[in-house]
Amino acid sequence: MLKLPRLKIQFLTLAVLSLLLGACVTINVYFPAAAAERAADTLIREVWQQPESEQAPQTSGEKSSTPPEKPAPQSHLPTTPTVAIRLLDWMVTEAQAADVYFSVSTPKIQRIKNSMAQRFKTLRPYFSKGALGLTHDGLLSIRKPNAIPLRDRNRIKKAVTADNQDRMALYQAIANANKHPEWIVQIQDTFSQRWISNAQRGWWYQNNLGQWRQK
Repeated sequence: MLKLPRLKIQFLTLAVLSLLLGACVTINVYFPAAAAERAADTLIREVWQQPESEQAPQTSGEKSSTPPEKPAPQSHLPTTPTVAIRLLDWMVTEAQAADVYFSVSTPKIQRIKNSMAQRFKTLRPYFSKGALGLTHDGLLSIRKPNAIPLRDRNRIKKAVTADNQDRMALYQAIANANKHPEWIVQIQDTFSQRWISNAQRGWWYQNNLGQWRQK
């Protein structure tokens, strides 16, 4: 078996560690889509006052919250490379753990959520009537104005405008809570899908082309 000088082994190990650290940083800045979907489902159920039994089915892309078992260290490897392998294993596990955690519980988020939940009591009947619909970008729209009594149209229009303002504020607040303000686009996209997934049968929503469909 070819034996490398100790200095060369240390040099190779440092090079590997540098690559691993770079990979770890890259992993950690990825948007945690599965965790965001789970958090969105929870928040949406609270806004719409839905029981757990009515939650949307798990998406195929979601990952288990249980981290994979660590492989047993290989005793036949040289001591220094073994340390590098163990460090890589730890970094990957930490990155996976970061993907599981996604915060939606700051005071600002709670205030926005409460505001939306209170307003939903007013808006809910108009979802069932088809007057309101969920847009493809995570907002609300008055789909069928004639389904709203004339005396209520101005009030519902203002409520929809206020709800859309809350929704945009919510997406930014969640991005800020997770220390990645730039994630607002991914968060809005995630919520746009989960609002529709959690919607009740008979409600209207837009597909990706902006066409209205009934659930």
